[in-house]
Amino acid sequence: MNYTNNMDKLKYDVVIVGGGTSGVACAYTSSKLGLKILLLEKSDVLGGAITQGLVIPAMKTDDKNINNDFYYDLIKYSKEFNAQIKYSDENEGWFNPELLKIVFDKMLSDVNCDVLFSSEVISINPHPSPLPKERESVFSLNIMSRMLSLHIETKCLIDATANGKIFEILNLKFQKKLKNNFQTPSLRFMISNVDLKVFEKWIMELDNDREVTTSCKVNGQINLSTAYTWDKNKTWALRPVFEKAIENHDLEVEDSAYFQLFTVPSMPNTVAMNCPQVLINKDIETPFEYSECLKTGREKVLRLHNFCKKYLKGFENSFISHISDTLGIREDRRVEGKYIYTKDDISSSKTFDNIAFAGDYPIDIHSNDENVCESIRQNYYVPIECLMSKDYDNLFVIGRCLSADFTSQSALRIQRHCFSMGEAVAKYIAHNRK
Repeated sequence: MNYTNNMDKLKYDVVIVGGGTSGVACAYTSSKLGLKILLLEKSDVLGGAITQGLVIPAMKTDDKNINNDFYYDLIKYSKEFNAQIKYSDENEGWFNPELLKIVFDKMLSDVNCDVLFSSEVISINPHPSPLPKERESVFSLNIMSRMLSLHIETKCLIDATANGKIFEILNLKFQKKLKNNFQTPSLRFMISNVDLKVFEKWIMELDNDREVTTSCKVNGQINLSTAYTWDKNKTWALRPVFEKAIENHDLEVEDSAYFQLFTVPSMPNTVAMNCPQVLINKDIETPFEYSECLKTGREKVLRLHNFCKKYLKGFENSFISHISDTLGIREDRRVEGKYIYTKDDISSSKTFDNIAFAGDYPIDIHSNDENVCESIRQNYYVPIECLMSKDYDNLFVIGRCLSADFTSQSALRIQRHCFSMGEAVAKYIAHNRK
């Protein structure tokens, strides 16, 4: 599409900034509902954490059939590309991150959603809206896309940037952070040429805890999962293995903070590593700190792979096949919305009039302290007001920087919830605009 010569195409019902999990879900649902949508993505691929960040599988949560249409459409599309399996009759969210890049493109193409890659918002000018509603503006966006400056106008604006970039540009408030409230990031990677038959036999015999180590076959392919953390409140089968590696100076103590692996659909003999965890003593506040975390993470990736080759059966001839393009940030800035969701809302299972999504994924704070462990698992319900700016009625936020306190955000940030956030906002806008 030639945007420079077709200026009427520069006006949209909704502009979504950020093509990660929540942004794609919102763009797809909005377009299906008949809205004219533009999705802006600063990189060259959709999916964010699930594709570039290798965050697979999507964790299970009890969605209570609230705003999960996109998720099940994603599964249908993914099956066509052999990019998904259902693991052990429990979790359908086992995806292939490389193939999902194609799946997301196809989904948005099928609903005629405009997508601009390599595009970032430079500035935003809110203008008083002709609509007879208070606290609304028409947003004029100045965008840089592949060295071309674009000017786009939209009736609704959605921040799906994961760090509240649009709220920052508009000079809106973020929640104040407490000094010791932060989560450690991770840098995921993949290991290929693993002899899964050998590893499966070894790990299943070593670990009898089927809450930790499981295995099943789908279409003749071995699929498995196992884990270890340095938390002292649990007996881990892999603990003696890690302790021996530390004693032999093959691992540093910090390398053992968190270790988890999963097989990958349509990638035989490949495992996705949910690690290493990069331990930090405070929030990442500067580009220099972010860069240091990336370098530290890649050093840990190499040590962990060498550990796997030496101590885990079946990894002897393996190699690192992919390191995540991005640092896995679990918690960053959180906006101030019309309602700030809290830990008490989770523990009380508080209900609301306009529920955006439901879940039961537990509070999951990744700390640099091996003695810190908090988990509350029960059904909870999150209102649409947590996804709405308190300053503009037509500005929304979706993804991990939603309006929630530090503790509750650790349960709400997972991909299944992000899909539902995007879908909920799309339906809300469509319902109120028609």
